[in-house]
Amino acid sequence: MEFKDYYKIMGVARDATQDEIKRAYRQLARKYHPDVSKEPDAEARFKEVGEAYEVLKDPEKRAAYDQLGANWKAGQDFRPPPDWNAGFEFSGGGFTGGDAADYSDFFEALFGGRGFRPERGARAAYRAQGEDRHAKILIDLEDAFTGATRTISLRVPETDAMGRVHTREHKLNVTIPRGIRAGQHIRLAGQGAPGIGGGKPGDLYLEVEFRPHPLYRVEGRDLYLDLPVAPWEAALGASVTVPTPGGKVEMKIPPGSATGTKLRLKGRGIPGTTPGDFYVVLQVVVPPADSEDKKAFYRQMAETFRTFNPRAKLGV
Repeated sequence: MEFKDYYKIMGVARDATQDEIKRAYRQLARKYHPDVSKEPDAEARFKEVGEAYEVLKDPEKRAAYDQLGANWKAGQDFRPPPDWNAGFEFSGGGFTGGDAADYSDFFEALFGGRGFRPERGARAAYRAQGEDRHAKILIDLEDAFTGATRTISLRVPETDAMGRVHTREHKLNVTIPRGIRAGQHIRLAGQGAPGIGGGKPGDLYLEVEFRPHPLYRVEGRDLYLDLPVAPWEAALGASVTVPTPGGKVEMKIPPGSATGTKLRLKGRGIPGTTPGDFYVVLQVVVPPADSEDKKAFYRQMAETFRTFNPRAKLGV
């Protein structure tokens, strides 16, 4: 996927004011409008300018886009960093033209997911109550097992008196409920945008995602652990100690196990009315032959198992 430099497309500096961006868009839209332009690539350029303006006219999308940095070049291969928009507080304002699918793959990858969807119906209309706001936050997996209170810091995009976009820090204490799953929301009543004319403030919805864990993978309420085992433990069976977020447990490895064998510890996943399970995926680790004695042992083992062909299923 190609990176798109929206500032270059619009012909404005990265610190351009919102008024400067609006003026640039009007000029380019007139220049490349397919009904009047004689440029050979007018339709493609008109669409490209419209996409760039869709991002840069919106302080929230612009601030999120700006954090990708200025070192990317137009046309350079690009993949959004994981959770690139975490920590941004936004209202999810609507798109002016259709939806994310109307624009490039680059736009879709950044703004087509949760949090930047267009708003429909009554949310776009005037009302006295303040807008609800949204943010994605990253928490530790362990917090879902025990529950916790954490201080988080969000970045709120704003436009200053000069028309330039900056971000304001918004700190707040958040209670993380025990058993929360990735993708669920925490609602903070009254922490959204202020109301109009004395109206009630909106709410703030925090979408929870887990930080990458050095040991565990998360799928819904279930957890997965890749457990290294020695060849003799896999072949003969063994009792081994397994780390879990709730503490260490003893697990029996059945004789004749192989890499990829999946063992279940029922109910030891993320807590809930119906708790998840904890899955151990065995990974057989071969000791190194880093001495003459060990090499001799492997040669003896090769002789003992000379009729064993690990590639028999491949027909070779």
